[in-house]
Amino acid sequence: MEPKRRRAARILLLDGQDRILLFRASDPAVPEVTWWFTPGGGLEPGESVRDAAVRELAEETGLRGVELGPVVAHGTASFSFRGQRYDQEQWFHLARTAQTALDHSGMGADEHAELLAARWWTIDELRTTAETVYPVGLADFLELLVTEGPPVTPVRL
Repeated sequence: MEPKRRRAARILLLDGQDRILLFRASDPAVPEVTWWFTPGGGLEPGESVRDAAVRELAEETGLRGVELGPVVAHGTASFSFRGQRYDQEQWFHLARTAQTALDHSGMGADEHAELLAARWWTIDELRTTAETVYPVGLADFLELLVTEGPPVTPVRL
């Protein structure tokens, strides 16, 4: 089966304590396998990466007026979901918020059913967890962002 190509905006959302928001999910086709990932999702036709990031963040977290910063990373991901293969090109915006209470009511029914948990993680927690976290290397990259600020040009994750 030919992979479906997709473009996505992802958000590295940090709170006032430099914790990052991650969601835990599973594929209904393989429910015993779980992972943690950043908020975000696919671009709609004609939508910019920035506009998709703002929309996805509002839908998935209920947070509006978040300080959306620059694209700090980009990369590709290949995965299977509900039996469909995907090749996803993705861009990661850095964002900050003072609000940590979430409202998932804006998520679609499918998204809501697949979301198992939401959690704010410290860098140390990311480094020591045995759970799967995407993107790979997030703890090291997040530490660089917190200590040195956004890179001049987006890095490849």
